Amino acid sequence: MTSPLPALLLDLDGTLVDSRPGITASMRTAMHNLGHDLDPDMDLTFAVGPPIQDSMARLLAPFGDTRVDAAAAAYRAAYAAGGIYEAEVYPGIRDLLSSLSGRYRIYLATAKRTLFARQVLGHFGLDGAFAGIHGSEPNGLLDHKTELIAAIKTWHALDPKHTTMVGDRGFDIAGAHANHIRAIGVLWGYGTRAELEQAGADNLAATPKALAALLA
Repeated sequence: MTSPLPALLLDLDGTLVDSRPGITASMRTAMHNLGHDLDPDMDLTFAVGPPIQDSMARLLAPFGDTRVDAAAAAYRAAYAAGGIYEAEVYPGIRDLLSSLSGRYRIYLATAKRTLFARQVLGHFGLDGAFAGIHGSEPNGLLDHKTELIAAIKTWHALDPKHTTMVGDRGFDIAGAHANHIRAIGVLWGYGTRAELEQAGADNLAATPKALAALLA
């Protein structure tokens, strides 16, 4: 049954939590385990948010290494071993979720594995705000936002006209638009204003308070 409330899809990394420390540390560990030590000064922000297969492929390319699946598995092992909790909830996010309670049906839409996403939200006490928590799965079918959002739309019978996606990267915007859903880009995450504007974000929010105003 379609909910009488509008729906809100939220990204996780770079939108709700700053998970860069744990993610990048786990990527460095994974690369080391495959025999490649990354420059300690290398900025890995580009690799936070996209599907892990894509990020690891980009990191492996300069080494002429094509072991993407092995790298992704090594990353997930390192992340599960401790990197998963090297994160912080962005200031204002708890108040944002509280203010939206009762006004939206809120769903998580993340490229992170669903299992990891549940653990992160539970660890920070955010899971109670969500009517559904959805991410990528081991079969690889939902690694990209377009497919993930389409699946969430189907599973929860969401009306695209009454649904909004919020994320910090261009692929969040593109995935929403591919499903005829409004997309808001947030500027406190890992994507740049230029990336979000180029992707065609319908609105931009500089702070959680600004996002709350857009969703009012």
